Amino acid sequence: MSNVIAFVRDSLTSLVSRMGTERDKAATTFYAHTVLSDEQLIAAYSTSWLPRKIVDIPALDACRKWRDWQAKKPQIEAIEEEEKRLNVKGKILEASKKGRLFGGAAVYIGIGDEDPSQPLDVERVKKGGLRYINVMTRRQLAAGDIDRNPESEWYGKPSIYRLSGVNGMQMAIHPSRLVLFTGAMPADDEITGNPYQGWGDSILQSTLDAVKNADSTAGNIASLIFEAKIDIIRIPDFMANLSNEEYKRKILERYTLANTAKGINGTLLLDKEEEYETKTAQLAGLTDILMAFMQIVSGAADIPVTRLLGQSPAGMNSTGTSDMKNYHDRIQSIQELEMQPAMVRLDECLERSADVRDPDVYYQWAPLEQMSEKERADIFKITADAARQLVGTTTGQEIVPREAVSDALVNRLVEDGVLPGLDAAIEEYGKLSEQEPDQEELAAAATSQNANQNQPTRMQQAANDAAPRTLYIRRDVLNADDLRDWAMGQGFLTVQDGLHVTVIHTRTPMDWIKVGEDFWGDNGKMTIAEGGPCLMERFGDAIVLQFASSRLTWRHEDIKRMGAETDWPEYQPHITVTWAMPEGMDLSKVEPYRGKIELGPEVFEEVNDDWKAKVREE
Repeated sequence: MSNVIAFVRDSLTSLVSRMGTERDKAATTFYAHTVLSDEQLIAAYSTSWLPRKIVDIPALDACRKWRDWQAKKPQIEAIEEEEKRLNVKGKILEASKKGRLFGGAAVYIGIGDEDPSQPLDVERVKKGGLRYINVMTRRQLAAGDIDRNPESEWYGKPSIYRLSGVNGMQMAIHPSRLVLFTGAMPADDEITGNPYQGWGDSILQSTLDAVKNADSTAGNIASLIFEAKIDIIRIPDFMANLSNEEYKRKILERYTLANTAKGINGTLLLDKEEEYETKTAQLAGLTDILMAFMQIVSGAADIPVTRLLGQSPAGMNSTGTSDMKNYHDRIQSIQELEMQPAMVRLDECLERSADVRDPDVYYQWAPLEQMSEKERADIFKITADAARQLVGTTTGQEIVPREAVSDALVNRLVEDGVLPGLDAAIEEYGKLSEQEPDQEELAAAATSQNANQNQPTRMQQAANDAAPRTLYIRRDVLNADDLRDWAMGQGFLTVQDGLHVTVIHTRTPMDWIKVGEDFWGDNGKMTIAEGGPCLMERFGDAIVLQFASSRLTWRHEDIKRMGAETDWPEYQPHITVTWAMPEGMDLSKVEPYRGKIELGPEVFEEVNDDWKAKVREE
């Protein structure tokens, strides 16, 4: 009876758990703190791809897009030059990986001090004063006594670190000189008895069991595949004759010959009294089992399966967008809550070493997922429309001064990166707020203000009177000779006369006045800067040069939002170079034109279905 009571009181086991045997089911109902040795961590990281990915992927994703400094252009260039000189990005990535693997790593901030055991004095760092940064792991860097002074900045953390050198020499380093990466947060060093006090746990500590199960499952499936088909031959008196050495030799010789004949001719020769059959293992469902274990690994590592395995989402309506968004949010949390606070002193030294002493300078972590051209164009349009609303008038007064909106709009467009080179152009031509109106503009503004408010303007009258009609908008290439010279140099025999870019081609009746002109006040012209993505493609009989332009894409989509319908679902800016491709030409070997493209103002025309008859080449 006493034994029964003992079993009833133990809530962590069951009577059918086979406790104490080799098949102890209770082994998964309790936890034991087992610290992985460095040799185990290195072996797992070096020999198995899953542990390596679990360690590397979050560290790589946290650093791969890096950060965007918010400052004046010369300041940004100076800071980024220092980052490049010191390889800050590479060092932080290395320390992050090693911190995740070993549970501790650090970047040493080297400013040439004689006594690194003293706190880092950032004020002493002058231009070029940040000399080097080095990565150390907890294998070389031992944590000292924990600071228990509640008034100290380093409370609960080591007050000193000791670097092991050659011949047993040690160097004391103050924690202010280190950018610390401590892996996974330990529960409690005093309870767990962590031999690496002051550091964290390896990321693999809590995931290795799941990884082992997945690796074991994959290994067993691989073994099963090699034994998926087994030939069974029954031989009379086989066991009774095995004691005869001559019999064993004959058996081996016999079935070696039989297998050779089977492999060559597909025919197996057997004695009449021998029996032969084939057993095949059932492999159905093994993939699902393996993927179930991989999903457990994914959950343990907190990395989406699509990112961990490098595969596309599968299944009906599966996009993986939600998983990746959650993962990117996690990486952003690592950047902002772990990496950024740890790098505060390093960043301050970096700014001073770049001779930047502006307290308004800061940085933002670049988003991991980049916007498409269409998304950039949509954001650009929304921003531009909002700017128009702000500078609109109510009872003759501007809601927000035009100059203020102009400056804010320029800053937003530069940060979004939708108009490359805008900051340089503003620096060359000046801001709207810096440009004083001339006498003619002042006189025109006064005349407009004194005009009769009850009379509609000519533009308003035209908008009311315009009859809807089909619409074709193009921009002619002003530097067509440059493209013609390029085309001839690539082996084309003729080039279309009147090179142009189509903005919209729609048979939907449109009010041309409401479509209006392009938003940008640059006398209607626009320039496609040299460089950028360019491709040569074949559209039916046409050989075209494709290029990227968010401005043209935005204009096209804007007209479609007004109701225009086109024959092509996706718009890609392009110039038709020729309709006569030389015989034997390999278009994939043609080097695309990468020079500057000058485009003229928009030309409005009605759709002409017989347009191809007018095409001329020269």
